[in-house]
Amino acid sequence: MRIDIVTIFPEFFDVLDISLLGKARQAGLIDLSVHNLRDYTHDRHRTVDDTPYGGGAGMVMKPEPWGEAFDAILPEAQTNGVTEGSPLVIFPSPAGDVFTQKMARELAAEPHLAFGCGRYEGIDQRVFDDTATKSRVRLVSLGDYVLNGGEVAVMAMIEAIGRLIPGVVGNPASLVEESHEDGLLEYPSYTKPARWRGRDVPPVLMNGNHGLIAAWRHEQQLERTARVRPDLLPAANSKE
Repeated sequence: MRIDIVTIFPEFFDVLDISLLGKARQAGLIDLSVHNLRDYTHDRHRTVDDTPYGGGAGMVMKPEPWGEAFDAILPEAQTNGVTEGSPLVIFPSPAGDVFTQKMARELAAEPHLAFGCGRYEGIDQRVFDDTATKSRVRLVSLGDYVLNGGEVAVMAMIEAIGRLIPGVVGNPASLVEESHEDGLLEYPSYTKPARWRGRDVPPVLMNGNHGLIAAWRHEQQLERTARVRPDLLPAANSKE
């Protein structure tokens, strides 16, 4: 997968050189490039924002640097127009679709993702409109809250998407049993020692009966989901 990130804080993404995603980049599973939005400005102050038309608090990110950045990142898309195989450009936004594990799986199948990290009061709407003439565009929200900028959201999305790319996680089976994969929260996990600070590992996990273990884990998923995220149960039940 190819991933491009446009941001005014490129150093934020240095963390992608470590852990599993860092190994995936070294192995060539992920081709990731981070672009400094200020490199596409032409004034000595490298200005990327200005006051909003219509008044209001805060500043809005200017369209010119964004336009030039995506012109450089998506040159083929400009020639061929928007098709189903065009790169997908994602802008973190409280006004977007909520990011879920299902969406992460869908995005993990994309050959080319580009992320635009907004700041201040947001990005000039014309950037979204213009980019949509070159490629597919999607606004995505991490949840019902506001961050200082898009970098944290993009980092979370890349972490969730990247680990689903074949070969990134050493044991693919571990991905199947995680929270949200079947619409339920994950069951509790235990390891050695069998007794720690007066707390014992549930005996069912040590009896070697895989059928009973699977049943116990599913019961635990249902109980935990009902207690913590009851809103997930209708969707999970529809899959059974």
